[in-house]
Amino acid sequence: MNKRLYVISLLCVLYLCAFASGKKYVITNFGAKGDGITLNTRFIQHAIDEVSLAGDGCIVFPKGVYLSGSLLLKNNVEVHLEKGAKILGSTNPYDYVMLDIEKNSPSINRMDNSKLALLLAYRSTNISITGGGVIDGQGRELALAIDSLHHIGERIDSNYSVRVNERLRPKIINFMYCSNISIKEVTIKNSACWVQSYEMCENLTIDNVEVYSRAYWNNDGIDIVDCQNVKVTNCMINSADDGICLKSYNPQTGNDSIYISNCNIVTSASAIKLGTASYGIFKNIRINSIRMKDTYRSAIAVEMVDGGMIDGVYVNDVVALNTGNAFFIRLGNRKNKKGTLKNVEIKNMKVQVPYEDADIMYDMKGPRLSFPHNPIPASITGISGNYVENVVLRNIEIEYPGRASKGVAYIPTWRIDAVPEKENDYPEYSMFGELPAWGVYVRHVKNLKMEDIKLYLIEKDFRHAFVFDDVIGLKCERIRLPKGLKEQYYHHNVKNN
Repeated sequence: MNKRLYVISLLCVLYLCAFASGKKYVITNFGAKGDGITLNTRFIQHAIDEVSLAGDGCIVFPKGVYLSGSLLLKNNVEVHLEKGAKILGSTNPYDYVMLDIEKNSPSINRMDNSKLALLLAYRSTNISITGGGVIDGQGRELALAIDSLHHIGERIDSNYSVRVNERLRPKIINFMYCSNISIKEVTIKNSACWVQSYEMCENLTIDNVEVYSRAYWNNDGIDIVDCQNVKVTNCMINSADDGICLKSYNPQTGNDSIYISNCNIVTSASAIKLGTASYGIFKNIRINSIRMKDTYRSAIAVEMVDGGMIDGVYVNDVVALNTGNAFFIRLGNRKNKKGTLKNVEIKNMKVQVPYEDADIMYDMKGPRLSFPHNPIPASITGISGNYVENVVLRNIEIEYPGRASKGVAYIPTWRIDAVPEKENDYPEYSMFGELPAWGVYVRHVKNLKMEDIKLYLIEKDFRHAFVFDDVIGLKCERIRLPKGLKEQYYHHNVKNN
């Protein structure tokens, strides 16, 4: 009897494994042509629909170039790009459609917002993109075509300023309210807007993915928006905007249990950023073993400005070479809703800050600053009466260029109140203008612990290494500064518990 049950159980397991593996469907059998000329949108969409209807399966793209417009991925569908296979985004703006949420289908009648993308998904589960192939959005050509439509009056952007608004430019991947997502081993490049956007999704894995997108503005590498249970590992990102960015637009939810590890990032903005959009909760955020270089703004930016909460951010093992700013931790009040930022730990970090802009050789440089300034320090800032709380900095080395000049800009410590609050402004490491510190500037912070901090100067700097203004509970241990420097600490309204 036991033997019979064992055999039956084994057969059941084999059956379930066979079912889970899914049948393979070769896209060319649906009429698609990999010639880089034929528009394959309807053939590929037909394959997706058929596979999803069948229960599950894998759509295989053999070697070739498959031109397409917007595609809607559905339940239990894997898109597998073999090595040498490429999905090539059309450069015709009319080949991109917005998702009609009411019908869960593409709609050519609604073209007005950020739901435009080459690969769309809405309320789908068990969807995958795998293989050694490429997804190329041809973003620069597409963005310029959209821009041209505005100028000839065919599709007017009412918010036009210098270039067409990012909401009218398609992303490459845009998944909303989806679960059990796997993006593995593909190369994603050349987006007209954000490269990848995952909004209100759960159980998302992005592994061994290469992003190369310096095609146009707003080319964020990966945007994670109000998601739960996310792993981003072993990725290489080179993007003309933030490398990996966590956002929250929904006050009722947020980002929970996000793990980012073993990634390499180059960007003309910030490498890893939490916030700007920060209406909900950010918690259980772990960032580990990150390598960055040639990054214009911050290596790590933690920003709460829209009334939400950041509670629990742990950063470990970061090396950032030729990066404009080591870390920027900011609690603001952009929407007149005071939020909370607490329990942030950054440890084992090594950063080299250049004198010139870090993206000087980058073809898509970040917007230049409009005011004269000396090299800008790392900073932790709240607002008056609303403190950043419980920050730990441990085993951190930062090399600064020095070369500061009072003739360029000068805020002496007796004028420390001249540093503007700017509590309603967009958060950015350069937002306060000239600062009276060359190393770390701290204001409106409660319970700050700094241990094993080493700051280096290539050349002299007339400012203080550390400036603390309105700090309650400050603990500094084993701080190493360049020899021969005097008056490297400035305390203003500092109280220990």
